[in-house]
Parts: sequence; C-alpha cells; structure tokens
Amino acid sequence: MIEIVSASRCIQCNQCVSVCPTRVFDRGADGIPVIARQSDCQTCFMCELYCPADALYVAPQAEGAMPVSEAELAEAGLLGGYREKVGWGKGRRPVASRDDLVRLSRRAGV
Repeated sequence: MIEIVSASRCIQCNQCVSVCPTRVFDRGADGIPVIARQSDCQTCFMCELYCPADALYVAPQAEGAMPVSEAELAEAGLLGGYREKVGWGKGRRPVASRDDLVRLSRRAGV
C-alpha cells in the first residue's frame, strides 16, 4: 500500500497521479501529489516505478504494516526501492533476479 510521498524529493511531475489505476492520488494545491484514497491502493507499484525522483514508498505488505517515517525509509534506501530493484531509471540495472521479482510481486499480490 502506498505509504509516503516525499515532499522534499517530489519534482511535481504528477506521474504517480497519471499512472495509478485506482486513482489513489490527487494533485495537491502546492503541486505535490496527495494520497487521497489510500485504501484504494492495490499495491501494484506503478506509482513507485514511474516516479523519476524516487519520492514514493509502497509497502509490499499492507496488512499489519508498521508506521514508517520518511527519514527511516531514506536511510534504508527504500524510497523508490522497488524501482531500483527492477532497474528502472537512467543508468540502473536490476539488482534482483527475475525469480526475486516474481516472488516480490506474488507477495504483494500483483
């Protein structure tokens, strides 16, 4: 489930708003997307994949997830972490094997 939109990293491209199949986001008054309908999130990771600034965090397991802070996620390298694992973004290569990615997707229910 989508957990965080980092205002400090967001470049206001609104790609997440455009690609979300369940319209979880609204464009904020300041241009930064707002998580408006979090319970509609299907944990498909599309928003995180398309975010060019790694400003989003989608928790792979929504059920029973612990609250997280942006600082903890940034320190752990998890903001945009799924995007990195699949190798999306200029100069990136997948750090996970195809089998790992299939397992991640299944675990997330995708």
